[in-house]
Amino acid sequence: MGQDLRNWTPDDEAFWASTGKSIANRNLWISIPSLLCGFAVWLYWGIITVQMINLGFGFAKSDLFTLGAIAGLTGATLRIPSTFFIRIAGGRNTIVFTTALLMIPAIGAGLALQNPDTPLWYFQILAFLSGIGGGNFSSSMSNISFFYPKKIQGYALGMNAGLGNFGVTTMQILIPLAMTMGIFGGESRTLVNTSGTLIGKIPAGTETYIQNAGLIWLVFLVPLAIIGWMGMNNIRDEHVSPNIPGPLGAFATISGMLLIGFLTAAFGLWLLLPGTEAGLPTSGLGVSKWIVLPIVIALTVLGLKMIPGAVGQNLSRQYKIFGNKHTWAMTVIYTMTFGSFIGYSAALALTIKVVFGFSHIEVDGVMTHDMVNPNGPSALMFAWMGPFIGALIRPLGGMWADKAGGAKVTQIISVVMVASALGVAYFIQQAYSSATPEQYFYPFLGLFLILFAATGIGNGSTFRTIAMVFNKEQAGPALGWTAAVAAYGAFIIPKVFGEQLKAGTPEYALYGFAIFYAVCIAINWWFYLRPGAYVKNP
Repeated sequence: MGQDLRNWTPDDEAFWASTGKSIANRNLWISIPSLLCGFAVWLYWGIITVQMINLGFGFAKSDLFTLGAIAGLTGATLRIPSTFFIRIAGGRNTIVFTTALLMIPAIGAGLALQNPDTPLWYFQILAFLSGIGGGNFSSSMSNISFFYPKKIQGYALGMNAGLGNFGVTTMQILIPLAMTMGIFGGESRTLVNTSGTLIGKIPAGTETYIQNAGLIWLVFLVPLAIIGWMGMNNIRDEHVSPNIPGPLGAFATISGMLLIGFLTAAFGLWLLLPGTEAGLPTSGLGVSKWIVLPIVIALTVLGLKMIPGAVGQNLSRQYKIFGNKHTWAMTVIYTMTFGSFIGYSAALALTIKVVFGFSHIEVDGVMTHDMVNPNGPSALMFAWMGPFIGALIRPLGGMWADKAGGAKVTQIISVVMVASALGVAYFIQQAYSSATPEQYFYPFLGLFLILFAATGIGNGSTFRTIAMVFNKEQAGPALGWTAAVAAYGAFIIPKVFGEQLKAGTPEYALYGFAIFYAVCIAINWWFYLRPGAYVKNP
């Protein structure tokens, strides 16, 4: 346990049965809870901001949407360097160090939330740092891909991603419960609006401990860092990590590469945010997100390429994935599945609160959205359901794809996603123009759950396709890269929802997503299902 591995040949059935399977499974079952905590810390702003509204923090709703969007942008950008960590720094070194780094934003959030006068820019910095948890997905998936034979990679990657994604659901259930108790001490605050947990509503006037939303994760992160160090392995073979340094050198390399991601993400936010009234100092230009995101991605890739010495040479070898047409096809398709899952997970709770927690009435010819709806559903009671279904069903999607073919399964769920998105658009439009929006809530929620289920199955099926169309050396970096780009969904979807809610047209967001899903249907068919496809139903 803990030692570096050599001559790792999981596709050799004799080796797999005698030695490989037990070692691979041990690394997988340590990787899963570490990844779970990464997702939790990355996306907990969706729950924290709801409770900030319930406690009367003095921020505009549109400003609170920026916290999830900032975490989404940073987390996605950090996935780009994280894609290449395993080959450069080793799996054990990477997972342990990046898991330990999550303690920084968790502690910071716990301290900041105790003070109602904490400025917005401070929360924005903490959201920026919590992006570390988003970056961890690419390194985790790349690492696990090296441990398992191709024939069961759909299952292995589906388990790692699916159960790791339970961090979203775990967070959405655990944080509201943890906030009801003074586990870590500190002063409580009194609810101004009705809140809730999985088991029911909590009335206004109840004392709550919002600081626990950050501090509760230390209970898991500290032991996980120790267990990972004791039980995980680096693979030192040529096709994985042949020349990794010692632990301190690996940690320094990871830190330097993360710093490049942080700098480019910060530059992107500086261009994006409209002005200093949004908290952090910005360019004031409010540059379009559709321009900024390609700039951030290109600068990150270029910045990593400029690292001198062995790291830069190693990256040059891994950058060969960019010359493979399947890299670009699977990036778009995976964005449809995982990008939707992670974006909806980040935005759903606050969307429920803003759309159904307020009555929408016309005053002097102008639609207003500020009157609290006493019959509105509690966002904290329902928001966990979608991510729960999407994560739970993901391994089943991988197993189904192992039998039926990845592209075929992806095509089926893509059609379901188009139909579900259009249905959600209809009901959210009706609700956002109604004085009694709660009458549309259950159809809205039901279609959203179908949408989440489709994204989860599609996540599993795309893992299968990636494992089949790339060779062993390129599969890990390709998984990391596609996951990096797809993770921008955690930025795009909350940002688009926030913009369209502010404009009074939230249904436009879903129309746009449905059009994108239709484009993905065409790409998947052209590459993998048509007669004469490049690879037939991989």
